Amino acid sequence: MASFPSSWPCGVVLALLCSLFLLGLASSNVYIVYMGERHTDEPNLLEDSHHQILSDILGSKESAKESILYSYKHGFSGFAAVLSQSQAKLIADVPEVVHVVPNRILNLHTTRSWDFLQVKPQIVDGILSEGHSGLGTIIGVMDTGIWPESESFKDDGMGKFPSRWKGICQEGNRFNRSHCNRKIIGARWYIKGYEAEFGKLSPSDGIEFLSPRDAVGHGTHTSSTASGAEVKNANFRGLAQGIARGGAPSSWLAIYKVCWATGGCSSADLLAAFDDAIFDGVDIISASLGSPPPLSTYVDDALAIGSFHALARGISVVCSAGNTGPYPQTVINTAPWVMTVAASTIDPDFPAVITLGNNQTVVGQSFYTGRGLNKFHPIVYGADIAATNIDGTSAGSCDLETLNATLARGKVILCFQSRWQRSAAIASKSVLEINGAGVIFAQFPTKDVSCPWSFPCVQVDFEAGTSLLTYMAASRKPVVKFSFSKTVIGQQLAPEIAYFSSRGPSSLAPSVLKPDIAAPGVDILASWSPASSYKLLNSPQTKASPFNSKIDSGTSMACPHISGIVALLKGIHPKWSPAAIKSALVTTASMKDEYGQHTVAEGAPHKQADPFDYGGGHVDPNKALDPGLIYDIKPSDYVCFLYAMGYNSTAIRLMTRVHTPCHKSAKFLRNLNLPSITLPELKQRMTVSRTVTNVGPVNSIYVARVQAPAGIDVSVEPWILTFNSTTKKLKFKGSIVGLWMRVIEPRELMYMCSMTNGRDFSFWI
Repeated sequence: MASFPSSWPCGVVLALLCSLFLLGLASSNVYIVYMGERHTDEPNLLEDSHHQILSDILGSKESAKESILYSYKHGFSGFAAVLSQSQAKLIADVPEVVHVVPNRILNLHTTRSWDFLQVKPQIVDGILSEGHSGLGTIIGVMDTGIWPESESFKDDGMGKFPSRWKGICQEGNRFNRSHCNRKIIGARWYIKGYEAEFGKLSPSDGIEFLSPRDAVGHGTHTSSTASGAEVKNANFRGLAQGIARGGAPSSWLAIYKVCWATGGCSSADLLAAFDDAIFDGVDIISASLGSPPPLSTYVDDALAIGSFHALARGISVVCSAGNTGPYPQTVINTAPWVMTVAASTIDPDFPAVITLGNNQTVVGQSFYTGRGLNKFHPIVYGADIAATNIDGTSAGSCDLETLNATLARGKVILCFQSRWQRSAAIASKSVLEINGAGVIFAQFPTKDVSCPWSFPCVQVDFEAGTSLLTYMAASRKPVVKFSFSKTVIGQQLAPEIAYFSSRGPSSLAPSVLKPDIAAPGVDILASWSPASSYKLLNSPQTKASPFNSKIDSGTSMACPHISGIVALLKGIHPKWSPAAIKSALVTTASMKDEYGQHTVAEGAPHKQADPFDYGGGHVDPNKALDPGLIYDIKPSDYVCFLYAMGYNSTAIRLMTRVHTPCHKSAKFLRNLNLPSITLPELKQRMTVSRTVTNVGPVNSIYVARVQAPAGIDVSVEPWILTFNSTTKKLKFKGSIVGLWMRVIEPRELMYMCSMTNGRDFSFWI
């Protein structure tokens, strides 16, 4: 089932669900004709060839011009067009065509978080200082647009954008060239694919801006998290007070609006954004979006196609892992050339005290700081006030239209999460509509506060909810009152992997460990669009408060944390490839919390986190500065990976336009030079190989140290790797025997002993 940001107004979510439902009933009338790598460096010639192919199929140049939506001609070759199914089949038989893909609709998946990660200016030799706050790098954000007036996007102290930049500031509804500056150096918007599926959008509807301006808030949030300027005294309704800033505050931003408030993100539009971003000259692409399972093959997935060509040009692509956890095989964006990010918690807590009529108290979590607190209200269990012909289970979880309005009016309703109704936001909407006084929502233990901020709602665990039921049963007139929520730092263990964060293994390529890494994605404060309330869309005044903020959760929030860190690393190591940067982050990530204990993954029940929860672990930005060894990958290696996956050899040759000698051997799947080793079926002895590049001290010796888990036998050859000024790369093999699927990280196999100024030291890689 599709998941949407909890911050979206219910009307938007319902409209989106209806749109997706209708889309599922009818076949797409938009097709992406993917033709692989460009066969010429002349964009005009490519566009002419696209029109010619369409003309041959449709019968005339006029018909071709009416049909085509986008001509992809910068980063790769292809086009998107409105076609019938029979026309799409004819084009698929054209020799130059790799694949014809039906258009798909994808979904969208801070004050404290950067300090929690130790990315702060006070650390003199830390990543923020060494990376000059991201100066010189360009982050391209593919999302719902941007609110340019936010203080997060002020350009004080920013230098002129680089001469290599070829992007534009595309105008539109309430967005003109003046809204770009030395911070937002480019902005584009894409809607042709979306409108071809769902019909024309009109700004007069009061739902969207036909421009790069953000009507949702999601894109503004992710952009400011990755690269927002410093904003003092930031807070959300008095909570999470502090200095808000992005991870790479001196990086430039390029905005690519591909997602719309009324219906998600069209893959045809997304591919057009990739094509432009490659041409424009971005260094990093941050995309907090994707399609839910079942996963498409890599040649059917617009994000995988676009990111493959971006990678080939040295652009790092960072994506969210999805929000359908804690269930296995739910992770999305699983191409080995992208960095897939899981969501973790940080240490702020937002406690709210519930006082019972007998003066006992229960502590929950809440964002509500408005009126109506510190006053006793009657409390009733939802199942006890079910509407006529409604079963107690639905009413007990306070699902929509399940409660008796007369019996609920003026009361606090206790609701219990059920298998079918898991949302505190839905329970709050249900109670608000019948004039209830507030909601107590009992659910599985989690640090993600999903209660809305606009209505009295306190989130508690099942134990606390049960104790409230006990109190209610023992009292003739049970009453409760809420206290104001507050911000408390350092009293809860962190990081933990969020309950909602999608888990591995990859259902498409189990030999590739996904997600790659975890980063803060729970209760993250960042800039937000004031128009998301719907109140400003029809107003002539578009400039609201200088800093409108929102606390939000999701792997969407984790993704831009990694994007900002990648920008810092690129500033320090400009010659490192995307694979090298990913390796540095993955091999230095932490598997422990801030107290040195094993990281926990929220779930049912909570458990010790493993690589299918967090990949290499929780990101440790400062350690990534000096990883010692890196596992690098050339684009041609990914081509061989596709061969090993069984993809059509002719199609792969068209994708790259370069002959790469490869074999369709399953061995290559496990020997792709990733910073992890995943063996889906370890039933006999297997040998895996990796090639490492020394980026530490020139004269270094790495000695194998095997820490084999129970039931696994591991040996390494050679067990000593010696590097010097002429030997910078070496290969090692691991022979592994076991009886079940197991993820083995290279850090379990090797450690480093170096000689520097006569001193010995060692650390895990």
